[in-house]
Amino acid sequence: MDCLLVNSEDNFWCQLRLLMQKLTYGLFFALLSILLSSCLTDETNKEIVIQDFTSEEYATLSEQLNIDRNIESISTVLPRHMRVNSSGNSSSIDARKALLGRVLFYDKQLSITGETSCASCHLQSAAFADPLAKSMGINGQETKRNSLALASTPSFETSYGSSDNFGTFVGFFWDERAQTIAAQSIETIENEIEMGHDVVALAQQLNDQEMYRILSEKAFGRNNILSSSQIVEALEVFTNSIISGSSRFDRLTDQEFFGENANDEPTWTFQEQTGRSLYLQNCASCHSADMSFPARAIANNGLDVVGDDKGKGEIDGSQFDGMFKVPFLRNIELTAPYMHDGRFATLEEVIDHYSSNIQPHANLSNELRETDGSPKRMNFTDEEKLALVAFLRSVTDDKLPFEERLSDPFKE
Repeated sequence: MDCLLVNSEDNFWCQLRLLMQKLTYGLFFALLSILLSSCLTDETNKEIVIQDFTSEEYATLSEQLNIDRNIESISTVLPRHMRVNSSGNSSSIDARKALLGRVLFYDKQLSITGETSCASCHLQSAAFADPLAKSMGINGQETKRNSLALASTPSFETSYGSSDNFGTFVGFFWDERAQTIAAQSIETIENEIEMGHDVVALAQQLNDQEMYRILSEKAFGRNNILSSSQIVEALEVFTNSIISGSSRFDRLTDQEFFGENANDEPTWTFQEQTGRSLYLQNCASCHSADMSFPARAIANNGLDVVGDDKGKGEIDGSQFDGMFKVPFLRNIELTAPYMHDGRFATLEEVIDHYSSNIQPHANLSNELRETDGSPKRMNFTDEEKLALVAFLRSVTDDKLPFEERLSDPFKE
C-alpha cells in the first residue's frame, strides 16, 4: 500500500502500520538471528568439545592408539527407578579427562615392570572383574584377594564413597580401607605386589612421552605438565564413566514403576519372578532391592568358622574380624569367581553356601542368624536355586561389555 496516496490522517495510520510491520519483521529476524546464533554457538561448543585433535596430534596418537579423532561427549544417566532416591540422577563426564584416564587404565607403564595395567585385573568382558580367583601382580606375585568388579555398581559416583539416607558409607577394597577413588588408585599403583610404582615418578616418566603430552594438554590445558594428582583424577573420571544400567532388570523395573519400555521387553518369566521374590526375602537386606546401594557396607557371611583373612579386622580391630565389603551384584553373572578369596566358581556354589553351609563365625551377621544365634539354613529347593540364578542373570548389562569408549585403546 502506498501511504502517499491517502489523506494526511489516513497517511498517519498507514505509516504507523508500516512501521509496526517493519518492527514485527525486524523483531522476528532478530529473534531468528539469536536462535541461529545460539544454535551455532551450541554447535561451536560441541565442536570444541568433540573435535579435539589436530592432524599432527592425531597422527602421533595413532601410532599407538586406536581412538577416534572426534571425542564424543559422555552423559551418565541412571535407570529411572534409581533416580527417585538418588542425588546423582545424571551427570556430564569430562570426555577429554575420561580419554586420558582410559589410556592410563590400559597402560602397563603404570607398573614398575611394565607387565601389569589396571585392566590386567579388571577386564571389560568380565564387567571389569578378573576371572582368576586372585589376580597376578608384578614379578609373578599373586594378590591377596579377588579383584572387585568395577561394573558391579550403577556407577562409582552414585554408589561408592558416599552415604545413603541411612548413613551407609561405602569405601574401597574388600576391607574398605580407602575412602576415595584417589586413595584407592594411589595405593594400587604403589602396592609392591600389584604395580610397585611410585606415582610421582610415574608422572615424570609419562611426561617425557609425546602421546601423554597431547592427551594431558587436552585434558588439563595448554602447556600442562602431567602431575601425579592429574593421573589419579583422570583415572577417577574414567572409572566414573563406567555405567551399568542397561539390564533386563532395569528395563522391567522401570516398566513396573513407570510404564516405560512396555513394548520393548518381555515380562518376567515365572522362574525369574520366583527368584526375585526369594532374593527380596533372603538377600536384599544386605545387597539392596534395586542393586544400587547396599543396605550394609560390611558383613561376615559365614564362609569359615575362623578365617585366615581377618578382612576389616586387620584395619580396625578384632571386632571386625572376618568382615568384608558387601559387594554390589550388578553383572554378577560375568564376575566369577566369587567371594573375597574367589573360592566359589559359580553362582550355584554361592547359593549352595547360603542355602545350607553358613558357618558359625563369631562375627556372623545378624541377617544370617536364627533367633537362637545359630547360622540360618535357608534350605532352598533345586527349583528355587535355579530361580535365584535366573533372577541374578537379569541384572547383566547387555551393552557394557561391548562399549568401545571403555575398551582397550592400544594397538596390538
